[in-house]
Amino acid sequence: MTDTVLHPAPPTSRRTVRASAGAIATTIACVLPVFLVGGLAVQMGDELGFSPAGLGLAVAVYFGISALASVPSGALVERYGSAVVARAGILLSAGSLLAVAALARSYPVLVALLGLSAAANALGQLASNAALARHVPANRQGLSFGVKQAAIPVSTLLAGAAVPTIALTAGWRWAFVAAAGAALAALPAVPEQERGPARPSATGRAGRATVALVVIGLAATLASGAANALGTFLVDSSAGRGLSPALAGLTLTLGSAVCVLARIGAGWLADRRETGHVALIAGMLVVGAVGLALLAVAGRAPLVAGVLLGFGLGWAWPGLMNFAVVRLHPQAPAAATSITQTGVYAGGCVGPLCLGALAGALGYPTMWASAAGSMLLAALLMLTGSRLLSRSTP
Repeated sequence: MTDTVLHPAPPTSRRTVRASAGAIATTIACVLPVFLVGGLAVQMGDELGFSPAGLGLAVAVYFGISALASVPSGALVERYGSAVVARAGILLSAGSLLAVAALARSYPVLVALLGLSAAANALGQLASNAALARHVPANRQGLSFGVKQAAIPVSTLLAGAAVPTIALTAGWRWAFVAAAGAALAALPAVPEQERGPARPSATGRAGRATVALVVIGLAATLASGAANALGTFLVDSSAGRGLSPALAGLTLTLGSAVCVLARIGAGWLADRRETGHVALIAGMLVVGAVGLALLAVAGRAPLVAGVLLGFGLGWAWPGLMNFAVVRLHPQAPAAATSITQTGVYAGGCVGPLCLGALAGALGYPTMWASAAGSMLLAALLMLTGSRLLSRSTP
């Protein structure tokens, strides 16, 4: 009889802040390995003997395994809870980082260890989605998901900062050791497991619209594949237009900053809409496709406009998608988002490989035009998925 008063629930605002901070820390910690490999590619490539093409293959393997691990990870979150799985993802990420530092003496071993860390990415992402769905009030979830997804570019910034501060002084292996320590530091941020039944939906909508989720996941594959080309090929494409290496790099910095702000802004706006979130994503993808098409046009003005539209709307939707899916599937948020997240990872795997081959064969203008077409098709599929969802929910 007394156990009901021994552990009073924390105030809602404190729980919300704790859950949001924990989701951000978990997301950054679990995705660090792939961005650190990208940031330290020059130093690692010299020692382990791989080229930019080899880096692309390693990243493709990472996202491919993330896609395969997504649905099983969602099932684990639903069974054991977000806190347990989040800690498991952080520990696996930290262990992978330490393993790379100690054992990566060849390119194949590096790829194998990076593939192992991909499971941590899936675990961390889906545990974070479930934690936000569980602990954050419905009227703040859009912003919380937007901030969580905006935290992913922070991993890129950390990886970039590791180059001058550690890799060029103590060596790239020590950068991985330091990153492992940073990942472990995220463990205390994970909120405690909450006991009791799952929070009911305000509208009673707990349908499992599997077909709709698969369609949205396919749309996410096409959209993610096209959007990932921005981060992968923008600098090289800009340099090919005659921009200096420094100015070409600034285009990517500009795009990343716009992406962070747009993901947060999209989440903030989502909290002010009751319905139509997936349809809103479709509209964002249409405008993003215009931005990608502008990158195929010569001149600096189309380049800047293309970067702003491509990053600002064509790559700002993942948090909004997670929010929309969680809102429609509150009883099983991890399982539902695991389906759509599979599409995001699959696009990250296949998109740069296919578009890179296209750029090599036919040039960047053709590649950007093809990426724009892929994003337009993704918008059409998002609209289809939105209609299927509306039919499947009472």
